[in-house]
Amino acid sequence: MRLVIARCSVDYSGRLDAHLPEATRLIMVKADGCVAIHADGGAYKPLNWMNAPNTLVDNGDHWTVTNPKQEMLTITLHEVLSDVSAELGEDPGLQKDGVEAHLQELLAASPHAIEEGLTLVRREYPTAIGPIDLVCRDGFDQVVAVEVKRRGDIDGVEQLVRYIERLHLDSSLGAVRGVFVAQVVKPQAKVLAEARGFRWVEVDYDTLRGMKPDDLRLF
Repeated sequence: MRLVIARCSVDYSGRLDAHLPEATRLIMVKADGCVAIHADGGAYKPLNWMNAPNTLVDNGDHWTVTNPKQEMLTITLHEVLSDVSAELGEDPGLQKDGVEAHLQELLAASPHAIEEGLTLVRREYPTAIGPIDLVCRDGFDQVVAVEVKRRGDIDGVEQLVRYIERLHLDSSLGAVRGVFVAQVVKPQAKVLAEARGFRWVEVDYDTLRGMKPDDLRLF
């Protein structure tokens, strides 16, 4: 992990063009190559970022980050205030508890509650950026990645985007589609999910608890 605090400006070119004018920001470079630019606020969501795989070229006062989609981030460093690197090692990942963890367990046991014809491949499917809640196959044998939340907001949808991008790196899986599942999906999350090409599904926790599992397979 490399953390750089600097006065910087950032230009993105790709699906559209975007510019961040000069300001003091945190630039985060993770071990997997992911690059994210953060402001001092706005929770954990970066102002701009580029997921791995990508290529970062450090030219001293400016960096270029490119990916296979021909997208580019150009980070111009006007003044570096801090530059720290550290090896964090392997992270055990988020340990869910309470309703959300049980909701995931119930949906793993009864995936038809998400979509008719859906069958479970694996729960907590491992990836380099964290486990995917559920990976399933539909009635047409297409791989389906499922992100489960108690309350579904736009951050959960963006998390699913990152997982789908990661799965697409494995050509053996073929086309992968995403489904965003929550007890309540917020309106903004519904719009974003549909814009990303995902289905969203609201499920009732109490109803699920009364369901008879198709096949209780927990991984």
